[in-house]
Amino acid sequence: MPYYSYGYTGYGEFFANNLYCLLLIPVLFLSLWAQAQVSRNFRRYQDVYNRRRLTGAQAAETVLRAHGIFDVAIRRCSGHLSDHYDPRDNTIYLSDEVYNAPTIAAVGVAAHEAGHAVQYAVGYGPIRLRAAIIPATQIGSKLSFVLFFVGTLLYSRTLFLAGILLFSFTTLFQLVTLPVEFNASARAIETLDGEALLTEDELYGAKRVLRAAALTYVAALLMSMLQLFRFVLIFLSRHGDGRGEGRR
Repeated sequence: MPYYSYGYTGYGEFFANNLYCLLLIPVLFLSLWAQAQVSRNFRRYQDVYNRRRLTGAQAAETVLRAHGIFDVAIRRCSGHLSDHYDPRDNTIYLSDEVYNAPTIAAVGVAAHEAGHAVQYAVGYGPIRLRAAIIPATQIGSKLSFVLFFVGTLLYSRTLFLAGILLFSFTTLFQLVTLPVEFNASARAIETLDGEALLTEDELYGAKRVLRAAALTYVAALLMSMLQLFRFVLIFLSRHGDGRGEGRR
C-alpha cells in the first residue's frame, strides 16, 4: 500500500510540474510582451512634447487640485520608471524622465500616480484592502517557500498547506492590484480630458502608455495564479501518501 501511494504522489507531482511548465510558456510570453510594450510606448511618447508644455509634476499637481487635494507633496526620485505614490509620507515620487519633462508620456505617468493619491484621499475600497493585506503579503512571500521546502523534506502536508495559505496572500494582492491600477488610470485620463490638459490625439498617446503598463499587472497576476495552482495540485496529489503525516 505505501508503494502504491508513493507512485500516485510521484505521478501527481509529475503532472502538476509538467502542466505548470506548459502553461508557463504563454504567461511568460505575455509578461515579456507587456514589458516590451511599456518600454516601446514610453519611448515613443517620451519624445513627443504636449502642446501646453505641461511637465509631469505640473500634471500631477493639476490632477490633485481638480479633486480638491492640496496636501500631497510631489518630489523627484531616481531610477527609470520608478514613479510611485507613497501613502506613508503622502508623497508622489516622479523620476527624472517624468518630473520635469513636458511630454505626453510624462503627463500620463504622473497623472496616474496622482490617481493613486486621489484613491487614498477618497477612501477607495480596493486600495484600502490592498494596504491592509500588505503585511501578510510580505510575510507570505518570504515564508511560504521555506514552508514548501521543509514540508516537502519532511513529507508534512500540514506545513505544505500552510505554505499555500501564505502564498495565497501574494495572489490576492496581485488580484486586488488590478482594479487599483485600472481605476488610477481611469481617474487620470478622465481628469486630463476634463481639464483639457491634453488634446484628443495626445490623450490617445497617454492612454496607450497606461494600457501597456496595466498589462504588466495582468501578467503578474497570471504568474502568481499559475504558481498557486501548481502548489495546490502538488498538495492534492499527496492525499493518501503513505509517507505523509499520521502514517507509519
